[in-house]
Amino acid sequence: MLFNPKINEKIAFTLLRLAAALVVFFVVAILAYIIYNGIGALSIEFITEMPRNRMTEGGIYPALMGTIYLIIMSMAVALPVGILAAIYLNEYAKPGRTTWTIEMAINNLAGTPSVVFGLFGLAMFVKYLGFGPSLLAASLTLALLILPVIIRASQEALITVPKEYREASLALGVTKWQTIRKVVLPAAIPGMVTGAILSVGRVAGETAPILLTGAAYFLPRLPDSVYSQFMALPYHLFVLATAGTNIAKTRPTQYGTALVLLIIVLGVNLIAIYIRNHYRKKLQR
Repeated sequence: MLFNPKINEKIAFTLLRLAAALVVFFVVAILAYIIYNGIGALSIEFITEMPRNRMTEGGIYPALMGTIYLIIMSMAVALPVGILAAIYLNEYAKPGRTTWTIEMAINNLAGTPSVVFGLFGLAMFVKYLGFGPSLLAASLTLALLILPVIIRASQEALITVPKEYREASLALGVTKWQTIRKVVLPAAIPGMVTGAILSVGRVAGETAPILLTGAAYFLPRLPDSVYSQFMALPYHLFVLATAGTNIAKTRPTQYGTALVLLIIVLGVNLIAIYIRNHYRKKLQR
């Protein structure tokens, strides 16, 4: 009976359903907890005002804008570099020691703790290149942090494009680069967008790298330039919850900040899902 294929299949599917239900339960529980505690803090003033009275009053506008700046600048650097690196590795690079070394380096970077990237950014961008604690130094550090994720996701997306697409295009006399640009990349965009989704979520939620490269404890104004310090939602939340002057009084602001951060990530995900579905429908036509 223990080796009955039908019974084993039922047991396996039951365990899979339980595991999926457990994951959904914890996700829903966490979201419900943050929404329940943070919804009361949300208002136009909370989004648009500067923090006041040692962050016990006012809003999160500079932290919100700082996070948006970080997302835009880090993605502007990491996304094209990551996609081009993936194209080279998948379409041009030949198997060998050099390619193997690059692949191993990417794998190692993907598993490196974020605080190590922060220390590297501190040494390279803040100190050596002289950017100082700034939005530029933090954005470049985060770009390096998400680069392996974008490369891996883009590689997987390119691998899924059937070889017949490339062969048919090349057989018509089209150059290799035109084939990649006009045939391969459009087919791979849905998978690449998935990598971008993961990257945006990580940029928005990282604290250690920006703590070491430019995030400010309290800065009730927007950055004047890319060389200015800034506030960011994850570091703002960390400060309020662990090192604030009145942690109990700032509790609603803490949950409100966490809820805004979730809304940003969810909004970016929904936009990316729309783009992915749009390109999938175009490919199916």
